Amino acid sequence: MPHPVWTGAISFGLVTVPCRVWPATENRSIALHQYHEADQGRVRNRKVCAIDGQVLSSAEIGRAYETAAGDLVEVTDDELDHMPLPTAQAIEVIGFVPASSIDPIRIGRGYYLEPSGKVAHKPYVLLRKALERSSRVAIAKFSMRDRERLGLLRVKDETILLHAMRWPDEIRSPESILPKEVELSDSEVDAAVQLMETMAADDLSGFHDRYREAMEALIEAKSQDRAPAVPETEADTSGGQLVDLMSALNASVSAARENRGEDAEVHDIKHAAKKTPGKKTATKKRTTKKTAAGKSKSA
Repeated sequence: MPHPVWTGAISFGLVTVPCRVWPATENRSIALHQYHEADQGRVRNRKVCAIDGQVLSSAEIGRAYETAAGDLVEVTDDELDHMPLPTAQAIEVIGFVPASSIDPIRIGRGYYLEPSGKVAHKPYVLLRKALERSSRVAIAKFSMRDRERLGLLRVKDETILLHAMRWPDEIRSPESILPKEVELSDSEVDAAVQLMETMAADDLSGFHDRYREAMEALIEAKSQDRAPAVPETEADTSGGQLVDLMSALNASVSAARENRGEDAEVHDIKHAAKKTPGKKTATKKRTTKKTAAGKSKSA
């Protein structure tokens, strides 16, 4: 594990849990450096003054806020250190809510919380068990990197996990990009549900980063003066351009079932409709008329 990024305490009511905060995730992407193609020298990023062109050291650089009029309002490190942040050394729990009430778009990077010292073990386990039994998560405020943040505490593998959360006003409204109203038949929706069921995955441990693996193989081959392997192209299971939505859904179900080693034949939509009460009319349309495909073209 890397070094802890924060040390403080969780507080809920009069209970205090001293803890240390550790990064719960890591970036496994391969970093590529920029270099000068003529002599292979590394290209460095330098901080240069836009007025006199001088390269500046960290000691010569200050911080300021630029107003709409273009004026700079200087903010010193000392002023930032004395900002009124009651959560500077505390993860202050402000409420408990059902986990299902949290929109995933608001959840950010995760951190493991470790009890700090023997005195913290009992209240730590107490909070963990209370969260598990209540099926709730804790909403908290905490400060990190000179700003107050909203946080979420939840249990993962017998450890309390802290997620940074976005404030409500940081979530943009999607209203301007919503799709226009379209007509969909019950058969098309049934086919989409059938595809989802065929592609159901309860365990994500088998997924891996194929791009990173290909990048590692490319770098290894070139570093050993070998020709990089030619990547295998995935077979085209579409059979050409699909002309309507229903054909695309049925072909997708066939491909998904074949990839799972199952019978590639697509179930009749009538079979899917039996699982959903109230779909008999849609089933009749699908099996007795050939207008569903025509409707989907206009969709």
